[in-house]
Amino acid sequence: MKAMVLKGVSSFTENPSPLAAEELPEPVPGEGEILIAVRACGVCHTELDEIEGRAPPPAFPVIPGHQVVGEITALGENTGGFSLGDRVGVGWIHWACGACDACRAGDENLCESFRATGRDVNGGYAEFMTVPAAFAHPIPAAFSDAEAAPFMCAGAIGWRSLRLAGLRDGQNLGLTGFGASAHLVLKMVRHKYPHAKTFVFARNERERAFARQLGAVWTGAIQEAPPEKLHAIIDTTPAWKPVVEALRHLAPGGRLVINAIRKEERDRTELLRLDYPVHLWLEKEIKSVANVARRDIREFLELAAEIPLRPEVEEYPLTEANRALAELREGKIRGAKVLRIA
Repeated sequence: MKAMVLKGVSSFTENPSPLAAEELPEPVPGEGEILIAVRACGVCHTELDEIEGRAPPPAFPVIPGHQVVGEITALGENTGGFSLGDRVGVGWIHWACGACDACRAGDENLCESFRATGRDVNGGYAEFMTVPAAFAHPIPAAFSDAEAAPFMCAGAIGWRSLRLAGLRDGQNLGLTGFGASAHLVLKMVRHKYPHAKTFVFARNERERAFARQLGAVWTGAIQEAPPEKLHAIIDTTPAWKPVVEALRHLAPGGRLVINAIRKEERDRTELLRLDYPVHLWLEKEIKSVANVARRDIREFLELAAEIPLRPEVEEYPLTEANRALAELREGKIRGAKVLRIA
Protein backbone atom coordinates (compact mmCIF):
# COMPACT_ATOMS: atom_id res chain seq x y z
CA MET A 1 0.00 0.00 0.00
CA LYS A 2 1.05 3.62 -0.51
CA ALA A 3 1.69 5.69 2.63
CA MET A 4 3.26 8.96 3.75
CA VAL A 5 5.65 8.10 6.58
CA LEU A 6 7.24 10.21 9.32
CA LYS A 7 10.68 8.83 10.19
CA GLY A 8 11.73 11.33 12.83
CA VAL A 9 11.33 14.83 14.24
CA SER A 10 12.01 17.42 11.56
CA SER A 11 11.88 21.18 10.98
CA PHE A 12 9.89 22.48 8.02
CA THR A 13 12.48 25.25 7.71
CA GLU A 14 15.26 22.74 7.16
CA ASN A 15 13.17 20.02 5.52
CA PRO A 16 10.05 21.12 3.61
CA SER A 17 9.15 17.46 2.90
CA PRO A 18 9.29 15.69 6.28
CA LEU A 19 6.97 12.85 5.17
CA ALA A 20 8.36 10.20 2.82
CA ALA A 21 6.22 8.37 0.25
CA GLU A 22 6.66 4.61 0.73
CA GLU A 23 5.18 1.31 -0.42
CA LEU A 24 4.35 -0.80 2.67
CA PRO A 25 2.62 -4.14 3.34
CA GLU A 26 -1.13 -3.92 3.83
CA PRO A 27 -1.92 -4.30 7.56
CA VAL A 28 -3.88 -7.31 8.84
CA PRO A 29 -6.68 -6.81 11.41
CA GLY A 30 -6.30 -8.63 14.71
CA GLU A 31 -9.03 -9.77 17.06
CA GLY A 32 -11.61 -7.06 17.56
CA GLU A 33 -10.16 -4.98 14.73
CA ILE A 34 -11.33 -3.93 11.29
CA LEU A 35 -9.30 -3.12 8.18
CA ILE A 36 -10.23 0.14 6.46
CA ALA A 37 -9.50 1.14 2.88
CA VAL A 38 -8.92 4.84 3.52
CA ARG A 39 -10.77 7.21 1.19
CA ALA A 40 -9.97 10.55 2.82
CA CYS A 41 -7.97 11.86 5.77
CA GLY A 42 -8.09 15.34 7.26
CA VAL A 43 -4.92 17.36 7.85
CA CYS A 44 -4.57 18.72 11.41
CA HIS A 45 -2.24 21.03 13.35
CA THR A 46 -1.50 18.02 15.56
CA GLU A 47 0.46 16.50 12.68
CA LEU A 48 2.64 19.63 12.66
CA ASP A 49 3.24 19.18 16.39
CA GLU A 50 4.26 15.56 15.83
CA ILE A 51 6.58 16.42 12.96
CA GLU A 52 8.27 19.38 14.65
CA GLY A 53 8.70 17.66 18.02
CA ARG A 54 6.21 19.52 20.21
CA ALA A 55 4.13 16.34 20.60
CA PRO A 56 6.40 13.66 19.13
CA PRO A 57 5.31 10.05 18.54
CA PRO A 58 6.82 7.57 21.01
CA ALA A 59 8.48 5.63 18.17
CA PHE A 60 9.38 5.99 14.50
CA PRO A 61 8.57 5.38 11.73
CA VAL A 62 4.86 6.18 12.00
CA ILE A 63 2.06 7.04 9.58
CA PRO A 64 0.26 10.24 10.74
CA GLY A 65 -3.42 11.11 10.32
CA HIS A 66 -6.39 10.91 12.68
CA GLN A 67 -9.36 12.26 10.69
CA VAL A 68 -10.03 9.14 8.67
CA VAL A 69 -12.95 8.04 6.51
CA GLY A 70 -12.96 4.78 4.58
CA GLU A 71 -14.61 1.46 3.78
CA ILE A 72 -14.28 -1.77 5.78
CA THR A 73 -12.51 -4.39 3.64
CA ALA A 74 -11.71 -7.04 6.27
CA LEU A 75 -12.96 -8.03 9.74
CA GLY A 76 -11.04 -9.61 12.57
CA GLU A 77 -12.81 -11.93 15.01
CA ASN A 78 -15.32 -10.42 17.45
CA THR A 79 -16.13 -7.25 15.51
CA GLY A 80 -19.91 -7.42 15.87
CA GLY A 81 -21.96 -4.53 14.54
CA PHE A 82 -20.00 -3.95 11.34
CA SER A 83 -20.04 -5.58 7.91
CA LEU A 84 -17.76 -5.58 4.90
CA GLY A 85 -18.38 -2.47 2.82
CA ASP A 86 -19.55 -0.30 5.72
CA ARG A 87 -18.25 3.27 5.61
CA VAL A 88 -16.69 4.33 8.90
CA GLY A 89 -14.61 7.09 10.42
CA VAL A 90 -11.73 7.07 12.91
CA GLY A 91 -10.74 9.92 15.23
CA TRP A 92 -7.87 10.68 17.59
CA ILE A 93 -8.76 7.98 20.13
CA HIS A 94 -7.57 4.66 18.70
CA TRP A 95 -7.90 2.69 21.96
CA ALA A 96 -8.51 3.28 25.68
CA CYS A 97 -8.40 0.92 28.64
CA GLY A 98 -12.15 0.93 29.33
CA ALA A 99 -11.59 0.32 33.06
CA CYS A 100 -10.36 3.59 34.61
CA ASP A 101 -12.66 6.23 36.10
CA ALA A 102 -12.40 8.41 32.98
CA CYS A 103 -13.31 5.56 30.63
CA ARG A 104 -16.23 4.45 32.78
CA ALA A 105 -17.51 8.04 32.71
CA GLY A 106 -17.35 8.11 28.91
CA ASP A 107 -14.28 10.35 28.82
CA GLU A 108 -11.70 8.09 27.15
CA ASN A 109 -9.85 11.22 26.11
CA LEU A 110 -8.72 11.52 29.76
CA CYS A 111 -7.58 7.88 30.04
CA GLU A 112 -3.90 7.80 31.01
CA SER A 113 -3.35 4.71 28.84
CA PHE A 114 -5.12 5.79 25.66
CA ARG A 115 -3.43 5.37 22.29
CA ALA A 116 -3.72 8.05 19.63
CA THR A 117 -4.36 7.40 15.95
CA GLY A 118 -1.45 8.56 13.81
CA ARG A 119 0.86 9.04 16.80
CA ASP A 120 0.98 5.88 18.94
CA VAL A 121 -0.25 3.69 16.04
CA ASN A 122 -0.31 4.14 12.28
CA GLY A 123 -3.00 6.47 10.99
CA GLY A 124 -4.75 7.57 7.84
CA TYR A 125 -2.04 9.04 5.60
CA ALA A 126 -2.12 5.65 3.86
CA GLU A 127 -4.30 3.47 1.66
CA PHE A 128 -5.16 1.09 4.52
CA MET A 129 -5.22 1.12 8.32
CA THR A 130 -6.60 -0.99 11.17
CA VAL A 131 -8.57 0.14 14.22
CA PRO A 132 -10.48 -1.58 17.03
CA ALA A 133 -14.09 -1.86 15.90
CA ALA A 134 -15.24 -0.23 19.15
CA PHE A 135 -13.45 2.96 18.11
CA ALA A 136 -14.85 3.20 14.57
CA HIS A 137 -17.87 5.35 13.81
CA PRO A 138 -20.55 4.86 11.11
CA ILE A 139 -20.59 7.82 8.71
CA PRO A 140 -23.98 9.27 7.67
CA ALA A 141 -24.72 8.80 3.97
CA ALA A 142 -25.44 12.54 3.61
CA PHE A 143 -21.73 13.38 3.56
CA SER A 144 -18.99 12.72 1.05
CA ASP A 145 -15.72 11.21 2.26
CA ALA A 146 -13.96 14.57 2.05
CA GLU A 147 -16.76 16.34 3.93
CA ALA A 148 -16.84 13.72 6.69
CA ALA A 149 -13.05 13.57 7.29
CA PRO A 150 -12.73 16.88 9.23
CA PHE A 151 -15.76 15.88 11.30
CA MET A 152 -13.64 13.23 13.03
CA CYS A 153 -11.49 15.82 14.82
CA ALA A 154 -12.16 19.45 13.90
CA GLY A 155 -15.93 18.98 14.05
CA ALA A 156 -16.05 16.73 17.10
CA ILE A 157 -13.62 18.80 19.14
CA GLY A 158 -15.54 21.91 18.14
CA TRP A 159 -18.69 20.24 19.46
CA ARG A 160 -16.96 19.28 22.74
CA SER A 161 -15.66 22.84 23.09
CA LEU A 162 -19.12 24.28 22.51
CA ARG A 163 -20.63 21.89 25.04
CA LEU A 164 -18.00 22.83 27.64
CA ALA A 165 -18.57 26.53 26.93
CA GLY A 166 -22.09 26.23 28.34
CA LEU A 167 -23.51 28.69 25.81
CA ARG A 168 -27.25 29.45 25.94
CA ASP A 169 -29.38 30.77 23.11
CA GLY A 170 -29.31 34.56 22.98
CA GLN A 171 -25.82 34.82 24.45
CA ASN A 172 -22.61 36.06 22.80
CA LEU A 173 -19.90 33.62 21.72
CA GLY A 174 -16.36 34.58 20.76
CA LEU A 175 -14.11 32.47 18.51
CA THR A 176 -10.39 33.19 18.63
CA GLY A 177 -8.72 31.81 15.51
CA PHE A 178 -10.77 30.74 12.54
CA GLY A 179 -9.59 27.47 11.04
CA ALA A 180 -11.13 24.04 10.48
CA SER A 181 -12.70 23.67 13.92
CA ALA A 182 -13.90 27.25 14.46
CA HIS A 183 -15.66 27.53 11.11
CA LEU A 184 -17.67 24.41 11.98
CA VAL A 185 -18.50 25.79 15.44
CA LEU A 186 -19.91 28.93 13.86
CA LYS A 187 -22.17 26.83 11.64
CA MET A 188 -23.28 24.72 14.63
CA VAL A 189 -24.11 27.82 16.67
CA ARG A 190 -26.27 29.29 13.91
CA HIS A 191 -28.32 26.08 13.86
CA LYS A 192 -28.44 25.17 17.54
CA TYR A 193 -28.61 28.67 19.03
CA PRO A 194 -30.36 30.84 16.40
CA HIS A 195 -30.50 33.91 18.64
CA ALA A 196 -26.85 33.77 19.74
CA LYS A 197 -24.32 36.16 18.21
CA THR A 198 -20.83 35.08 17.19
CA PHE A 199 -17.80 37.37 17.30
CA VAL A 200 -14.60 36.23 15.58
CA PHE A 201 -11.02 37.27 16.36
CA ALA A 202 -8.58 36.28 13.58
CA ARG A 203 -5.09 37.30 12.57
CA ASN A 204 -5.75 38.23 8.93
CA GLU A 205 -8.51 39.85 6.91
CA ARG A 206 -9.01 36.78 4.72
CA GLU A 207 -10.06 34.71 7.76
CA ARG A 208 -12.21 37.57 9.07
CA ALA A 209 -13.98 37.94 5.72
CA PHE A 210 -14.64 34.19 5.66
CA ALA A 211 -16.15 34.42 9.16
CA ARG A 212 -18.45 37.25 8.14
CA GLN A 213 -19.49 35.26 5.08
CA LEU A 214 -20.54 32.40 7.38
CA GLY A 215 -22.57 34.65 9.68
CA ALA A 216 -20.29 36.27 12.28
CA VAL A 217 -21.83 39.54 13.47
CA TRP A 218 -18.41 41.12 14.11
CA THR A 219 -14.79 40.32 13.31
CA GLY A 220 -11.56 41.87 14.42
CA ALA A 221 -7.90 41.30 15.20
CA ILE A 222 -6.87 39.50 18.38
CA GLN A 223 -6.17 42.73 20.28
CA GLU A 224 -9.38 44.51 19.21
CA ALA A 225 -12.28 44.86 21.65
CA PRO A 226 -15.68 43.65 20.44
CA PRO A 227 -18.66 46.00 20.77
CA GLU A 228 -20.23 43.76 23.47
CA LYS A 229 -18.93 41.58 26.28
CA LEU A 230 -18.95 37.84 25.54
CA HIS A 231 -20.54 35.09 27.63
CA ALA A 232 -18.15 32.43 26.30
CA ILE A 233 -15.05 32.33 24.11
CA ILE A 234 -13.46 29.33 22.40
CA ASP A 235 -9.74 29.79 21.69
CA THR A 236 -8.17 27.56 19.00
CA THR A 237 -4.77 29.23 18.73
CA PRO A 238 -1.32 27.96 19.87
CA ALA A 239 -0.40 31.32 21.45
CA TRP A 240 -0.79 32.91 24.90
CA LYS A 241 -1.69 36.44 23.80
CA PRO A 242 -5.21 35.46 22.63
CA VAL A 243 -5.87 33.88 26.04
CA VAL A 244 -5.06 37.10 27.88
CA GLU A 245 -7.06 39.19 25.41
CA ALA A 246 -10.04 36.81 25.58
CA LEU A 247 -10.24 37.05 29.37
CA ARG A 248 -10.48 40.81 29.01
CA HIS A 249 -13.48 40.45 26.70
CA LEU A 250 -15.47 38.03 28.89
CA ALA A 251 -18.63 39.14 30.65
CA PRO A 252 -18.91 38.49 34.42
CA GLY A 253 -19.29 34.74 34.97
CA GLY A 254 -18.05 34.07 31.42
CA ARG A 255 -16.03 31.03 30.41
CA LEU A 256 -12.94 30.73 28.22
CA VAL A 257 -12.53 27.29 26.63
CA ILE A 258 -9.03 26.61 25.29
CA ASN A 259 -9.21 24.16 22.41
CA ALA A 260 -5.48 23.57 21.84
CA ILE A 261 -3.00 20.88 22.80
CA ARG A 262 -0.14 23.33 23.39
CA LYS A 263 0.76 26.96 23.87
CA GLU A 264 3.99 28.42 22.48
CA GLU A 265 6.87 29.22 24.79
CA ARG A 266 7.89 32.27 22.76
CA ASP A 267 5.03 34.46 24.00
CA ARG A 268 4.71 33.07 27.52
CA THR A 269 5.64 36.53 28.83
CA GLU A 270 2.12 37.60 27.77
CA LEU A 271 0.92 35.93 30.97
CA LEU A 272 2.71 38.64 32.94
CA ARG A 273 0.03 41.00 31.66
CA LEU A 274 -2.66 39.21 33.65
CA ASP A 275 -4.38 41.71 35.89
CA TYR A 276 -6.71 40.05 38.38
CA PRO A 277 -9.46 42.73 38.37
CA VAL A 278 -9.42 43.04 34.57
CA HIS A 279 -8.92 39.45 33.46
CA LEU A 280 -10.10 37.06 36.19
CA TRP A 281 -12.35 38.75 38.70
CA LEU A 282 -16.17 38.40 38.73
CA GLU A 283 -16.15 34.60 38.55
CA LYS A 284 -14.65 34.17 35.11
CA GLU A 285 -13.61 30.60 34.26
CA ILE A 286 -10.93 28.90 32.16
CA LYS A 287 -11.51 25.38 30.83
CA SER A 288 -9.17 23.33 28.64
CA VAL A 289 -10.23 20.74 26.07
CA ALA A 290 -8.29 17.45 25.88
CA ASN A 291 -9.18 16.05 22.47
CA VAL A 292 -12.44 14.09 22.10
CA ALA A 293 -14.18 10.98 23.40
CA ARG A 294 -16.25 8.58 21.28
CA ARG A 295 -19.51 10.14 22.43
CA ASP A 296 -18.34 13.54 21.11
CA ILE A 297 -17.81 12.11 17.63
CA ARG A 298 -21.13 10.27 17.60
CA GLU A 299 -23.14 13.19 19.00
CA PHE A 300 -21.51 15.53 16.52
CA LEU A 301 -22.19 13.24 13.55
CA GLU A 302 -25.87 13.16 14.51
CA LEU A 303 -25.98 16.95 14.78
CA ALA A 304 -24.08 17.39 11.51
CA ALA A 305 -26.58 15.16 9.69
CA GLU A 306 -29.50 17.01 11.28
CA ILE A 307 -28.34 20.47 10.15
CA PRO A 308 -26.94 19.24 7.59
CA LEU A 309 -23.48 20.69 8.16
CA ARG A 310 -21.26 21.29 5.13
CA PRO A 311 -17.61 22.03 5.85
CA GLU A 312 -15.47 24.12 3.55
CA VAL A 313 -12.81 21.71 2.25
CA GLU A 314 -9.55 22.01 0.30
CA GLU A 315 -8.50 18.64 -1.20
CA TYR A 316 -5.00 17.34 -1.96
CA PRO A 317 -3.79 13.98 -3.29
CA LEU A 318 -2.02 11.78 -0.71
CA THR A 319 1.34 12.41 -2.37
CA GLU A 320 0.97 16.14 -1.66
CA ALA A 321 0.60 15.74 2.10
CA ASN A 322 3.77 17.76 2.67
CA ARG A 323 2.35 20.68 0.68
CA ALA A 324 -0.94 20.55 2.60
CA LEU A 325 0.94 20.58 5.92
CA ALA A 326 3.21 23.43 4.81
CA GLU A 327 0.23 25.56 3.80
CA LEU A 328 -1.48 24.78 7.12
CA ARG A 329 1.68 25.85 8.94
CA GLU A 330 1.83 29.08 6.90
CA GLY A 331 -1.78 29.92 7.77
CA LYS A 332 -3.12 29.38 4.25
CA ILE A 333 -6.45 28.13 5.53
CA ARG A 334 -10.02 28.31 4.36
CA GLY A 335 -11.98 25.68 6.24
CA ALA A 336 -10.36 22.23 6.43
CA LYS A 337 -7.63 20.50 4.44
CA VAL A 338 -8.23 16.90 3.37
CA LEU A 339 -6.07 14.29 1.63
CA ARG A 340 -7.76 12.21 -1.08
CA ILE A 341 -6.46 8.69 -0.68
CA ALA A 342 -8.45 6.87 -3.36
